[in-house]
Amino acid sequence: MRPGPKNLITDVAGLTVGLAHDPDLRSGVTVVLPDHPGVAAVHVMGGAPGTRETDLLSPDRLVQKVDALVLSGGSAFGLDACSGVADALRAQGRGFAVGDQRVPIVPGAILFDLLNGGNKSWQRNPYYDLGRAAFAAAGPDFPLGSHGAGYGAATGWLKGGLGSASARLPSGHTVGALVAVNALGSATVGDGPWFWAAPWEEGHEFGGLGPAPRHPPAPPPLPAKRMGEATTIASVATDATLTQAQALRMATAAQDGMARALVPSHTLLDGDLVFALSTGQQPLTDETVDGFQLGHAAATCLARAIARAVHAATPLPGDRQPCWQSTFA
Repeated sequence: MRPGPKNLITDVAGLTVGLAHDPDLRSGVTVVLPDHPGVAAVHVMGGAPGTRETDLLSPDRLVQKVDALVLSGGSAFGLDACSGVADALRAQGRGFAVGDQRVPIVPGAILFDLLNGGNKSWQRNPYYDLGRAAFAAAGPDFPLGSHGAGYGAATGWLKGGLGSASARLPSGHTVGALVAVNALGSATVGDGPWFWAAPWEEGHEFGGLGPAPRHPPAPPPLPAKRMGEATTIASVATDATLTQAQALRMATAAQDGMARALVPSHTLLDGDLVFALSTGQQPLTDETVDGFQLGHAAATCLARAIARAVHAATPLPGDRQPCWQSTFA
């Protein structure tokens, strides 16, 4: 497997991504936008998730496809970003047809960034407008680090951020990952610059430092955040034609990538989850072999995307955590 030309989730044909953030709010929104409704699923591993419309992403539900996926800061308030995206889609005539009405299907997930120093004393929820702004900004290219849903994100001790990565499979299918890293755990080993995800790095996409030198086992970590203050939210995507059950299996496999890149992960204090999305542009040639490789690629891409998010984060006035770049670059 090798990265696609952009090394972004938008290497998956039929996908664009939009970002918006508010420096005063110190938070933002990311929208994953398929050109046409795509089959989607979700897998939740964290103990404190915040979601919208995820119940319909089960194989036994009526609606099998979504019009967009939203990753947002803002804790529960950030779920209103989905409403902004849904209204923008409806204005374009997109959505699930019910009689003469269109109902856009926009599942979303949020992370907690309410204590990061931004101005949270709003009179009107700002995430609706951020959702619409992210939708309007959707395109094939986007920056990593302190942007979109990762703008105000934090990890155990370094700033978090927005990350993405992609891979081309021998079958010709493409897989990509997009993640907003706001974990309780750490993406780096101890207090050094080495990333847990180093064994899966492609080239020098997050510094090229390789694995950490051998170090003695550390004692069990103590949580650096309180209940509900963490969460890493992600989407993996592929151009392979998948059923909703197959998409769920890809989302489940992708959780391994989170565990490879963040230590600890999937804790009671995190709301870790992974969406999976299929644009359905390339049929599977062998369901067993292709499905096996899609899951492996999703996990690998997500691990790399998490490291890229932390590696690309940039310093901002009033930061409460250091950036990897300012600490180690």
